[in-house]
Amino acid sequence: MAVKVVMTWDLKRGNEQEYFEFVVSEYLPKVNQLGLVLTDAWLTAYGERPAMLVGGVLPTVTKARHLLESTGWLDLENELLDFVEDYDVKVFDLKGGFQF
Repeated sequence: MAVKVVMTWDLKRGNEQEYFEFVVSEYLPKVNQLGLVLTDAWLTAYGERPAMLVGGVLPTVTKARHLLESTGWLDLENELLDFVEDYDVKVFDLKGGFQF
């Protein structure tokens, strides 16, 4: 069964421009190259939710587990953590529609 990988985080203050450049030019393309098919990205404009939510799909939970344990993924997470806080990753059975 296909799964959805949902990543959430808040931005650290003070380097927003560098964050956006990193996410657009490096993070999202590399996540896609690692095999996660990106499906959505959301910015919270109001409320008590993480500032960013990025989702993607993989064909099986086994592939998700392999991706999340891979050196490429862990290296990319470490780069992202220079810019964000309260980072979290969840894996769900793919149900369709918005999942959080």
